[in-house]
Amino acid sequence: MSDPLSRLAAYLGVIERYQDQTDSWHDTSPETKAAIVAGMGFDTSNASALTAAHDALRAEDGARDLPEWMVTVANAPGPVVAAPWRLTLENGAQSEGQGALPVLPLGIHRLVVGDYITWLLSAPVSLPPAPKSWGLTMPLYGLRTAAQGGVGDYHDLGGLVRDLAGLGVGFLGINPIHAGFPTDPMAFSPYSPSSRRRFSILHIAADAKADDHGPLIDYAAVLSAQNRALRAEYAAFQGDSTFDAYCLAEGESLRRFALHQALSDQYGAYWPDWPVAFHTPESADVAAFAGENADTLRYHQWLQWRAEHQLGQVCEKAGAMALGLYLDLAVGTHPKGAETWGDPDLFAPGCSLGAPPDGFSPGGQRWNLAPMRPRHLARTGFAALAEILRAQLRYARVLRIDHILGFERAFWVPENAPGAYVTMPKAALLAVARIEAARVGAVIIGEDLGNIPKGLQSDLAESNILGCRVAMFEQKWQSDTPEFKPAADYDTRVLTSFASHDLPTYRGWRRGSDIGWRAKLGGLDCAAQTAAMTERAAEVKAFETTVGGHGVDQVNGFLAATPSRLVAVQAEDALGLIEQPNLPGTVYDHPNWRRRLGISPQDLPKHPGVIKAAQTMKTAGR
Repeated sequence: MSDPLSRLAAYLGVIERYQDQTDSWHDTSPETKAAIVAGMGFDTSNASALTAAHDALRAEDGARDLPEWMVTVANAPGPVVAAPWRLTLENGAQSEGQGALPVLPLGIHRLVVGDYITWLLSAPVSLPPAPKSWGLTMPLYGLRTAAQGGVGDYHDLGGLVRDLAGLGVGFLGINPIHAGFPTDPMAFSPYSPSSRRRFSILHIAADAKADDHGPLIDYAAVLSAQNRALRAEYAAFQGDSTFDAYCLAEGESLRRFALHQALSDQYGAYWPDWPVAFHTPESADVAAFAGENADTLRYHQWLQWRAEHQLGQVCEKAGAMALGLYLDLAVGTHPKGAETWGDPDLFAPGCSLGAPPDGFSPGGQRWNLAPMRPRHLARTGFAALAEILRAQLRYARVLRIDHILGFERAFWVPENAPGAYVTMPKAALLAVARIEAARVGAVIIGEDLGNIPKGLQSDLAESNILGCRVAMFEQKWQSDTPEFKPAADYDTRVLTSFASHDLPTYRGWRRGSDIGWRAKLGGLDCAAQTAAMTERAAEVKAFETTVGGHGVDQVNGFLAATPSRLVAVQAEDALGLIEQPNLPGTVYDHPNWRRRLGISPQDLPKHPGVIKAAQTMKTAGR
């Protein structure tokens, strides 16, 4: 590692070599190193620039009395600092001294020693244990029949949580409801949002009349009708003091998001396609545009107020549940959306988050999601992550963090080179998650499936952050023939389900419908399809021997019998559906995120499959 590029890449946390899930080893190529280092904001054009950047980083880190961040214990005395210090608590209170720091309350605090800032992440050592409970998970967008048309909205969600609470359902989980792209009807994936700090306006309850009554959602029709209805409601809006207070409290963050949305209205969904003068939020042209379009900015602020007001009503109705609303946090943000426009220094251009090769994707995956630069995260006190988590936890008492493996190492895939892992500040990210969850008493779930780094699951357990267990994968893989774990052998500190939104439903799994889709789309030839179906038949037989039957009721009984703190039943399984919501590795060739559940929100709690699931869970003591 004597060359300047490798030295700088290593200092920035680019991992030199990694092993994928197929046990193959991959060396990080010079092209990959250069692309990632450039994405982090460094000049890679010549050896002198690389050496200068490396030496400057080492000099700055060596000059510090304290590191850039430290995890401390909330409500306990802070560390002893030999040099004079100045402390600003999260609430603005200031003090100074030398030696021992005072007791640090829960939060993220700013400590200045000499010329350098150290962020103190004052967190509980671990979160309280999650109650033993169960819940239903479902796609909010699919909560309408074809006859009703449109997509499920926040009003539907509120009525549903109220009715499900009466059945003893402990939580209701839904797909991410981050802010999307209202001017692009094809950008409907909930896992590729414009901003994770803001909320989807697609689900605001409004008097939208969409000509959308097919078995699959027509987002062009739905968005057009929704935008018309919302603009008509805003035209009749006479003002509200709570709206004014909301805008004041949200401040510049909300204003900048509204400005992005207003520019999108005029120039299109994706900011790199706008005139260059509008690429920078601080530009004079952007300031002039804001002044000329003040009412449009106010409209987009109003939309967020409407969304959050309705989500607040959902939370009130979910109060009778043991936990309440369960939200899902996408692993990343679209590289051309509001988040990257509003805070460009935080994200790495030219790179995408993804995953290394595995059994499902031999070539690896590129998710088209912008990676966060770890040094910038640290330099800003992890403010962006804290704000994103805090926004979700205003309304969720269970929050699932998609692909929490990225808290330890994130797989960055450059545009024209293979991917590689980048080390992330795991202890800090976990501390921020504990801080934000502790503020509201929420349960955090980390989706820990895939190429799991050693030690991560132990760290999650120490934080009392639940992992995820998917029954179809809980096999004794060293066995020559399929053999599934018995219920008693499941982990305790986890959420267990049969599958997930990226996997086949129970009925679909039994039939091999996911294998059929892969073959239909050219991913499997006849021989591979036949082999996969033979293997699936053996798995199904072994699983049904383990659970004691071949019906969804037996599967739910098995899940209920595990020691797992939380158990989730997918609505698709309770309703007996076959097709899955999303087929990974596809975009439009499979109808991802478009399938309706085929039942109204009023009728779902009355469905025999949902009632039976509730009875099964109650009998098991959940």
